[in-house]
Amino acid sequence: MIYEAFVDFKTMELKEHENLAKTSTPSKHQHPLTWYGKWVSSIILIVAMIFTANNIFPYNLFLHFVGLTGWLWVAVMWNDRSLIVLNSVALAIYANGMIAYLLGNI
Repeated sequence: MIYEAFVDFKTMELKEHENLAKTSTPSKHQHPLTWYGKWVSSIILIVAMIFTANNIFPYNLFLHFVGLTGWLWVAVMWNDRSLIVLNSVALAIYANGMIAYLLGNI
């Protein structure tokens, strides 16, 4: 009896979603500028992480700053508050590191 109720619940849950793999992220055709912005920013952030792993300082800070700025712009265009908060905080942290470097504190 409990198993049947569970199976019915799961069946009902699956019927509500037509495509389980569908993303809520805007597609290239809906928002082409933000689609390119997110991919360019992602590639810049990957290169920045490679620079960080290889201790290529301070270029890693500047690349992170550019990539995060791009993702912040995408987050604002999508009105995605969690991405706005995440990228704003990360941008402030990297800006702090860049300012410290430029002032000679590092």
